[in-house]
This record gives sequence, structure tokens and C-alpha cells, in this order.
Amino acid sequence: MGKVVEINGPLVTAELPDAATGEQVRIGKLNLTGEVIARQGARSLIQVYEPTESLRPGEPAEALGYPLSVELGPGLLGAIFDGVQRPLLEQAKQYGDYVPRGVHLPPLNRSRVWHFEPQPELKAGARVEAGAVLGTVQETKSISHRILLPPSMAGELGEIAGASDITVDTVIARISGDHGTTWSLPLFHRWPVRSARPYRQRDSAVAPLITGQRVLDTFFPLVKGGRAAVPGPFGAGKTMVQQQIARWADADIVIYVGCGERGNEMVDILESFPKLTDPNTGRSLMERTILVANTSNMPVVAREASIYVGATLAEYYRDQGYDVVMVADSTSRWAEALREVAGRQGQMPVEEGYPAYLASRLAAFYERAGRVRTLSGASGSITMIGAVSPPGGDFSEPVTSHTKQIVETFWGLSKELADARHYPAVDWVESFSGYVASCSGWWAKHVDPLWHERRAMALDILSQADELSRIANLVGPEALSPQQRWTLEGAALLKEGVLQQSALDPVDSYCSPKKQFVLLDQMLSIYRQGLAVLDQGVSVQELLRMPLLATARRLKGSYSNSQVESLHEFAAMADAELTRLANAYAEQAKARQ
Repeated sequence: MGKVVEINGPLVTAELPDAATGEQVRIGKLNLTGEVIARQGARSLIQVYEPTESLRPGEPAEALGYPLSVELGPGLLGAIFDGVQRPLLEQAKQYGDYVPRGVHLPPLNRSRVWHFEPQPELKAGARVEAGAVLGTVQETKSISHRILLPPSMAGELGEIAGASDITVDTVIARISGDHGTTWSLPLFHRWPVRSARPYRQRDSAVAPLITGQRVLDTFFPLVKGGRAAVPGPFGAGKTMVQQQIARWADADIVIYVGCGERGNEMVDILESFPKLTDPNTGRSLMERTILVANTSNMPVVAREASIYVGATLAEYYRDQGYDVVMVADSTSRWAEALREVAGRQGQMPVEEGYPAYLASRLAAFYERAGRVRTLSGASGSITMIGAVSPPGGDFSEPVTSHTKQIVETFWGLSKELADARHYPAVDWVESFSGYVASCSGWWAKHVDPLWHERRAMALDILSQADELSRIANLVGPEALSPQQRWTLEGAALLKEGVLQQSALDPVDSYCSPKKQFVLLDQMLSIYRQGLAVLDQGVSVQELLRMPLLATARRLKGSYSNSQVESLHEFAAMADAELTRLANAYAEQAKARQ
């Protein structure tokens, strides 16, 4: 037992000569939670995850003997935790709407009963290796929870419980280690959040993460096990993009970490997610979702820990063989927490006051993504998507620029597009994906071999149109050639008919890969046929007046994912109408001769 010596905001210096760096600590008469982050002789520097008001020098400090850890077991799905895995719903039931200090409720409900089914082939005396599956618990209607032997354990199975209804702290197995150590294992175990969970080997990620958002899947794809960033200024729609991904992505588990965002935004998420329906099962989306809520008015150092809590929860379900999507909103607020703690420690600041280790911390966080072969031999993945909130939308600021070098997919959001009510406001100039080559094989096999070619053609038209728009703004559209004016119209078709997508449209909120390709191919077909008609002498004004163009823009909301064949019928009609226009002009020209 030690005592508090000095208090500097969330940083407390205490006499704890035997405490290790990273060890959890209880501080003061209120038993505040903290973590040792540095040693100075016999003194320990502790970052406290709760407000330190009224804490005084001389109050007790106690090292707990283990690092900042989370409980991993049945009962995680559907739960809402704060940045250090305190159960917010349970705290609200017992203490009201405000989180009290010094309250330490167990993250997993100790009284809830689960039905445990042991692995049939496991018998007493069998050898079990780290990560082995001991049995299963049906955690929700759609997710079977596999009870894993912790990665730090291996040995001979002394005994294992039979099929029974038990609580999470009931012992289900006893293991005799190789060096005389014995362990009694309940349904859950703890794991330090700053240590990545081990795996057998990393696999190549080749299957795209289908989000149902055309601008993401078709133009800037992300793979399962990939890393992506969503940077954008205030009001550009980062939160809505992430909510759409969380709702529609073809992942087994979704972990949403609200890191330092405004309380009203986080409340909106906490209230809306339980009401959302999982499109795959028709049940509540929360049955496969975990929310980690750490708002901007909560202690800043807990914000720094929340990212690691989310990553550890994701690794746990990955180790069970699931595909996990982890959404972090936002890594900028996490970086600000690093900056504040580093400043209080007196560390030398670099760019814009951030600590020198900002880039390495960001890289270490995103490195926990990936598709792996787990210790049990299963295949699982973690796809990490981090929002970035650059001040003033400046993508050259340190957090955004470092993130851009680390991730493979970059969905840059534009304030100009958002102001024009173009959602998702993904800027096709700033954005990129390094997974296009990996995804092209999947698209060629499951959708259409021409996907790669059509995508490149569309981006080329959009690039040309951006340049032509600048010229038209200077000299007027009349100064452009007919082909150039048609290129502007072709880009408008792509923007309004493909890139724009309403999250509130019951038909278009989710777009299947086949519908995505057919819509893209249809817009490009109209554009190519229009160029051919122009070459035959038809005026561009005639083309621009065609009702066909307005109808094409509305296709996305007029046909559902199950009506793709009807879209092919529209393509035949559009082709006939353009051919009819060209023939009519040819007859008029012949008559004039």
C-alpha cells in the first residue's frame, strides 16, 4: 500500500515502489481506477481514468498486480461499456444517469445463466493447446460463443464440465500446466488491452467487405481484414457513413467505439442502434454489436484506453473464427488524449503539439487489423475503420497525414459535397484504395469480369469532368465542345445515379454488388452511346433534353436489389431510344440534301 504524493489533473504521483509499468492501481478513498505509465525511482506516475477532484496528497494508493485488462466471455454482445469496460447500462440501473466515481461493477453479469455445451471430443487427460475451443454458449440467437483456452495457457485437461446451465464465474475446466501449474477456468478470462492477442499466421485478405454503399464497394473497396480511414470536417457525414457500414457490412460482429465524440452524437447512436434491424437475421442489430462509449466530457485518459478496449474485444471474437468490423470514431480525439497526457508529463512536443510517438502509436493500433489463422485453426478477421476529424478539414494535419500513410483505403469526405447535399460525401479525387487488385478477382467471379474496366472508366470521366468544370466556370459551358459538354453530363449521371445514395431510402439504403455494377454499367453505356450519337452529327442540346437522362438518375431508387433484371430491360429501352434519335437525325439530314 502506498500513498498519493502529487496531483496534476488526471496524472497522479504516488509512492508505490513495487508497482510495474502498466499495472492497474486504485487511488484514494474513492478507489479511483488508474494505470501506471512511468516510474521515477520509488514513485509511480499514474494516469487516472476518473475525475480527480477532491483527491488529496496522503490518500492511499494500491497496486492491483495486473495491467489494464478486459473481461472476455459470454454477455459482451449487446452491451454498452465506457472506455475502461465499465457496464454503463448496469450503472444507470443502480446509480442513475450520471456515472459515479469509484464504482467497480463487473463488466460481465455474474448472475446471468448460460447453457454451456462442451466440445464432444474433449475428455479428461487430453492435451489442450493455447486457444483451443473448450465448448460453446449460445450468446445470442445468431451468434454462438466459443469458449477459448486463454492464449497464455496449455497443458493436460484434468476435468471439463458437462452440458449444464451455469454463470460466467462457474469453473468449467481444470488444466495442469507443463511446469506443475494448475488453472481453474471459468467461462470468461481477462486479457491486457495493450497487448495484441496472438495468432498462428496472417492470411492474405482477398474477399471484399461489402457495405452496400456504391461509392465504397465499387470505387474504393475495402477487404475483410483491411484498414480504412474516414477523414472529414465537421458536418461532412462521418458518423452516418460509419453507421451505414456498421448496419450493412457483411461482418459477423460489429464493435463501435465512440472515442471523444460529443455527447449528443453518442446518445443518438446509443438510442438508434438498439432500434436497428439486422438485415441478415431480421432481429435486433445489437445481438451482434458491442458499443464502447467514451464521450468528450468523460476523462480524457479513458478516451485513450477506449481504442485498445475495442481492439481487444475485436481480437477475442476474431479468435473465435468470426469476421469483425471495428469502427473507431474518432482517432483524432484519441490522438488529442495522447497529446494532453504527453504535455502533462513534460514530453517534448513535435507537430502541432502531438508527441513524437504519434505515428508509431497509430501504426500499432491499425496493425491489430488483419485476416489470420487463429490458434485453434479457424479463420477470422478484424477490419478497422477509423474516423479522423481534421481541424478545418485540413488533410495535411499530423493525424490525417500519418493515418494516410498507414491505411490502404482512404475515404476522404468533402465539405463542398456535403453542402451540396451529395451523400455519402466521399471525394473521388482525395480518396483511394490499395485493395482494387485484390478485389477484382472476387468481382470478376461473383459479379462481372468487366468490373475493373468499368470502374477505371468511370473514374476517368469524373476526373475529366472536374477539369472541364473549372474551365466552364471561367469561360462558360458554351465555350466547350459538344463532346466536352456531354462528358460533364456523363459525370453528372455517375454522381447522381451511382455515387449518391440516401441512407434513409428504404430501397436504396443498401445496394447489392450486382445492382451496383448494373447501375454503373448503365450510366457508362448511356455515356458511350451519347458520344456515338454526337459523332453522327446530333446536337448536344438534343441529347441533354432527352427524358431518358432524368429517368436514369432515378433508377437506383426505382428498382430494388431483387429487380436487377428489370434494369437490364431499361438498358435495352435506353439503347433503342438513343438509336432512334440517331436514325431520326440521319433521315432529317438526308431529307435536307
